[in-house]
Amino acid sequence: MRVSQIPWWGLPLVAAVFALAGAAAVRYVAARDNALLSRRRRTRRWYEERKVAYVELLTAFERATVRLRSAFEADEKPPSLLAYVDEIGPALMPVRLLASGPVRSAALAVHLQLERLHGPMNPAGVSGVRPQTHFRELLAQVPLVMQQFEAAVREELGIEHTPPAPPPHTLNGKARWAPRRETLGEPGREKL
Repeated sequence: MRVSQIPWWGLPLVAAVFALAGAAAVRYVAARDNALLSRRRRTRRWYEERKVAYVELLTAFERATVRLRSAFEADEKPPSLLAYVDEIGPALMPVRLLASGPVRSAALAVHLQLERLHGPMNPAGVSGVRPQTHFRELLAQVPLVMQQFEAAVREELGIEHTPPAPPPHTLNGKARWAPRRETLGEPGREKL
């Protein structure tokens, strides 16, 4: 019988090489996971910051529009331009800093329209139109401009108009894409 030709230090050397390779693989996987987690957190924070800023601005725009409409219907003078800027300014500044070009432009278009309505109406600038009619026409354009702002926000944030497709269901390891009956909400069908 012959004794192995491997030197006595060979086996510990191979074990040490594999241990170092395993430690390096663990470090690499941990660093990759940390980078992915950090990227996911930054992305989530990006969406949250913008979503909060956009919702606050939409709320402020809606509040200003309702005040204008109620003042118009009660034949009262609309709030002053300075009061409007004081109200909208804190909500508008984060959008101006954080938003993309199309969202910023749409937000400023709504702001400009509301600024015109809060500012002194100049009936001499519009020939043949009464100031009340001019004000009413400008006020009627606000929801249209706000709709463009909302569309730009939806596009930037990737908000879909339709709900996402239901996840695939598995049966014997094969994916089935047919939605379950209880998710459809069809009347007259019992839940499974």
